[in-house]
Amino acid sequence: MVSIPASLSNRPFTFKDALQGFLVHDDLPFASILDSERIHEVFRKHKSLFGGIYETTIVLWAFLGQVLRDGKEASCQSAVGRIIAFLIRAGEAPPTADTGDYCKARAKLSEFAIKEFCIEIAAGAERQVDSKQLWKNRNVYLVDGLTFQMPDTSENQAAYPQHTAQKPGLGFPIARVTGLISLATGATMNMALGKYKGKGTGETSLFKQLFGSLKKGDVVVADRHYCSYWLICALMQMGVVICFRKHQARHTDFRKGTRLGKNDHCISWKKGVRPEGMSKEEYALLPNEIILREIRYVIEEPGRKQQPFVIVTTMLDAKGENAITKDEIAELFGFRWNVELDFRSIKSNMNLAHVRCKSTEMVHREFWITMLAYNLIRTTIALAATLADMKPRQISFTSACQFVLAGWQEICRIEDLAQLKLYCRKMLLSISQCVVGDRPGRFEPRVVKRRRDQYKRMSQPRATLRKRLEKNDNSFE
Repeated sequence: MVSIPASLSNRPFTFKDALQGFLVHDDLPFASILDSERIHEVFRKHKSLFGGIYETTIVLWAFLGQVLRDGKEASCQSAVGRIIAFLIRAGEAPPTADTGDYCKARAKLSEFAIKEFCIEIAAGAERQVDSKQLWKNRNVYLVDGLTFQMPDTSENQAAYPQHTAQKPGLGFPIARVTGLISLATGATMNMALGKYKGKGTGETSLFKQLFGSLKKGDVVVADRHYCSYWLICALMQMGVVICFRKHQARHTDFRKGTRLGKNDHCISWKKGVRPEGMSKEEYALLPNEIILREIRYVIEEPGRKQQPFVIVTTMLDAKGENAITKDEIAELFGFRWNVELDFRSIKSNMNLAHVRCKSTEMVHREFWITMLAYNLIRTTIALAATLADMKPRQISFTSACQFVLAGWQEICRIEDLAQLKLYCRKMLLSISQCVVGDRPGRFEPRVVKRRRDQYKRMSQPRATLRKRLEKNDNSFE
């Protein structure tokens, strides 16, 4: 059965209808962050409101449905089929089955409108999260990077070149992304997109583009790749608290500095040589030294990394009313692993590992519509957690996706608003029952048992291999 939005009356299809499948009702929490008037305003501001059979709202709905689905259901043909089914059920004239007009309409969606809406949803969900779900009443954000591939077209290769170790025609264009993810909700607060290689395209450089999403008092947790003097100074000047794993190139000696406890001290970091790419003016503005706190701990569990973790933080107070203990800092850094799970959900469940669009502009739109769908799912999870008095991180992301898709299929049959509210509430409570398993002590080797297809790797461009096949030469297979 195809997915059809809720309202089938003669009134125009609205943004509220497009988002109703995410089990949001006006009388339930979080409904205000999906206000249809605000969505209309955002798309109008970016000149992305258009009419016709493929008008803005129904195209946005169909595009969201594509990134939430796998396989054949994610194709443009399947999206057109869902639109046709909706219009037939609504008693309106459907378009042809050709995908050309739909693809042209998708290209009219402003990526900046989608991005703005995506960021607003994440910020709104963060504001409505109960304070008891925060870490010491602070907003904690996880930072990390990921890459994704795209179709091997000349336009994509020009914008996002493939890995330099691969010969032309044998690889795929690669984009790098650095993301800022809320620990409380799991939503992406912002993302920075760049090339895989080149000046200013590293994870830390892209992270600097996200500074505008941080405010004084926020806590940032990241791995050792981000633990540089320059980046820490920049965050300290903004009033942002850091909790990073110490870079392996820096020596640690707990006999020095101000001792706070066993494997816990405050130490001075000196300003080093001006890095390439930093102006003399910027270098002169940075302090000659900064005081940081370092702790060291070991996870003594079977199957876990046994080497010591050295954590660097700007939370210096180890005593007093607002003291942060060594164990609390270790626990905070342990939450960093959530960003790995979030990125796995984005790449696997949201199919971002390899996007489908063949032009750079459409790759950007597909990326941001994927982030929008991801944040909408996270908002649904946060709503379910609120109703069940749980933490959003306790609820399965994959299960929530499945319930949302099931809701889109069934919600179209409900015309009565009271019944719709009850249906949404019951579905959200069902989502809250899909708890992520907590299996302490479980560990598995990182190997696979099932063998994939035993085809050889491509060693020449496809056009060259096709010519060899024309001459009955298939020795490369």
